[in-house]
Amino acid sequence: MEGRIHSVETSGMVDGPGIRYVIFTQGCLLRCQYCHNPDSWDRDGGEVKSVDSLMTDIKKYVPYMKHSKGGVTVSGGEPLLQMDFLIELFKECRKLGIHTTVDSSGGCYSSNATFQKKFDELCSYTDLFLVDLKQIDDQKHRQLTGVSNKHILEFARKLSDKQVPVWIRHVLVPGISDNDNDLIKLHHFISSLTNVEKVEVLPYHKMGVYKWKELGFTYPLEGIESPTEEQVEHAKSLLKAD
Repeated sequence: MEGRIHSVETSGMVDGPGIRYVIFTQGCLLRCQYCHNPDSWDRDGGEVKSVDSLMTDIKKYVPYMKHSKGGVTVSGGEPLLQMDFLIELFKECRKLGIHTTVDSSGGCYSSNATFQKKFDELCSYTDLFLVDLKQIDDQKHRQLTGVSNKHILEFARKLSDKQVPVWIRHVLVPGISDNDNDLIKLHHFISSLTNVEKVEVLPYHKMGVYKWKELGFTYPLEGIESPTEEQVEHAKSLLKAD
């Protein structure tokens, strides 16, 4: 089994609990205005790697992961675009007792029977989902990402129904995703879920802007600065975030 991989980080500290081996997959259907990996959008890009080759590398870091109660996280891009690969990778991780996490925006989530069958199997091998909820208002979500949020909210509800543990993440962009009413509505939605272990507010940053310019893309949030500490704390209070 092979997957298209954007990059690998062997000692991630912010993509789930503990020290984590983070695999960034290639391909994404969203076009987030603040994306820091626009080079991951193309589904035909990246490097093809086998589950076996990745597991050979992962095994080198098992002592560090287990000592820190870490594990393997698959991020993106959008990992759910490559569920067959994910399932096989996580099966191998499960054999070694490695904690598994999927970091997803749910952008390709579907009620299609084939998707649901694979998703059910993936969930059986996944210990944690990091779910990116970017904007609760559908129209604003379309402006921010290029797509509706309806199927993404359905994705979050499905994980709640299945009682798969999740951490909710919200990127705070001044003037884009920091409206008080939107944050209150987002909190109400999160409160309706029964599987949320943590809510995180991630301050917007500009570390990926250079990639947009290298690719010849116009960066849509030019001139927008990172939120202040006060703005972040205010958002946390409204979302009841950690």
